[in-house]
Amino acid sequence: MTTHHPTSLRLVYGHAKNHDCLAFADADTAAGEAADIRALAAARTWGEARQVQMTRLWNPARPGGYEDEYADDRPFDITELGAIVDGDWPKMVTARALAVLPQDLQDRYGEIVLTVHDGEYLKVSLGGEAALVAELRERGYEVTRDDDLINLLDGVGIGW
Repeated sequence: MTTHHPTSLRLVYGHAKNHDCLAFADADTAAGEAADIRALAAARTWGEARQVQMTRLWNPARPGGYEDEYADDRPFDITELGAIVDGDWPKMVTARALAVLPQDLQDRYGEIVLTVHDGEYLKVSLGGEAALVAELRERGYEVTRDDDLINLLDGVGIGW
């Protein structure tokens, strides 16, 4: 088993609707990623979408994708992006726990689930929230719950 080392002592977490479990993300990068997602979702045309400058994520509307044939003035609908339709963008938020939670807490509170297309993620039961958050705080983590942010990072609700 690979040992994962947390990258930040600041975490944001919440109820990830897509997998009905808790998801954890690095609070130092989450807001920037959410801003990238919102900026792309706000584009009105394909030309605007291609020009969106991302600070944390890659822009799936950039040239090189199979949407290249769309004219710059064509109305943009983020839900038409192949990377979103295929579930490749944004990356599955529940997979982040594998990088940001200490290994022993992953083992105690989570269960690794293997998906067919997106690899593995850590399923952390909603019932373990209080104990896990308490243990993280005892270890010096700053932990904040934000369901909306977690679900935005998972692509829930963008463009709908």
